[in-house]
Amino acid sequence: MLWLKALHLIFMVTWFAGLFYLPRLFVYHAMSDDEISNERFKVMERKLYYGIMTPGMIITFIFGIWMLTDYAWAIYSHSGWLHAKLGLLFILVIYHVLCGIWLLDFKHDRNQRSHVYYRWMNEVPVLFLVCIIILAVVKPF
Repeated sequence: MLWLKALHLIFMVTWFAGLFYLPRLFVYHAMSDDEISNERFKVMERKLYYGIMTPGMIITFIFGIWMLTDYAWAIYSHSGWLHAKLGLLFILVIYHVLCGIWLLDFKHDRNQRSHVYYRWMNEVPVLFLVCIIILAVVKPF
């Protein structure tokens, strides 16, 4: 079970690294005004989203579901913290998909948002990380 937890956490960190960095790339991309930078950001964003973030998310969920089915659901199925964590994860997946939509907007040169918007959106994963870690470790309810 400890190996499952370790792998779950490793890929969660991988996923969150991408969730932290991709909106930051969007900040810089929204500020760029030359074609070379524009194309460079497109490549970086695509590789980060499809090569790191999405596989990290999928593998995180594989190990998380594995842990749920092996032992956690039977023990914690009536605990509010687990349901809250799963709810936050569902919303986080929506944020992940939203990042993919923004990526496509930049890819097709149709971004209409300013760098300030992406600066604010860059803070969203921090809130999720704090709440999810507190729920998983402290199990407050």
